[in-house]
Amino acid sequence: MTANDGRRHVLVVEDEPKLASLLCDYLHAAGYVASSLGDGQQALAAIRAQPPAVLLLDLMLPGMDGLELCRQVRQFSALPILMLSARVDELDRLLGLELGADDYLCKPYSPREVVARVRALLRRAEGRLPGLQAAERITVGPFCIDDAGLRLFHGDRQLPLTPLEFRLLRLMLAQPGRVFSRAQLLEQLHEDFRDVSDRVIDSHVKNIRRKLAALEPAQDLISAVYGQGYRLDLG
Repeated sequence: MTANDGRRHVLVVEDEPKLASLLCDYLHAAGYVASSLGDGQQALAAIRAQPPAVLLLDLMLPGMDGLELCRQVRQFSALPILMLSARVDELDRLLGLELGADDYLCKPYSPREVVARVRALLRRAEGRLPGLQAAERITVGPFCIDDAGLRLFHGDRQLPLTPLEFRLLRLMLAQPGRVFSRAQLLEQLHEDFRDVSDRVIDSHVKNIRRKLAALEPAQDLISAVYGQGYRLDLG
């Protein structure tokens, strides 16, 4: 969502009032409109009514936890989601990303780092990721890529991709038949930061495969190449 003055709205869903207020202060100082809610159910209703440009989502929430809220939001929206949590276990990290979060930051974190992550997510969501050439519409096999709108179509059907899934599949479609290592995919998608396991790519590819299978049940367009990474084949 964009405010009347053109600024982007960031919704902070955090049940610690002092931390939520601190994050909002930093986001305001960076030029964003920021508001906060401390309850998962209230946040879901607010997002349905007026989706923000970015969602900052704490994992531990009353009413509905962050993972369930993320799952519910992904049923109707591809808005960028940054998960915030004190739980540093990798299983939680991978689960959050598998449910559709675009990024994950563990407490304690710097509010400045949060603002940097928000800025990077917005660049991706608005089609300004370095390294990918923008175009009006590009046709690759049965796919039509709308870079400006961050949309990808298979025939006349749009794939319900998150911004990060779009970037990943967009990159693979640019070079069908090439094997991309997990490290190469992470570097392309997260050029400004990242110290997460490359297993995160496995979670994203799993989601993309599931969404592609809904369109072409008999085909598995993305193959895992043992010990190397992933390859997309168009036949």
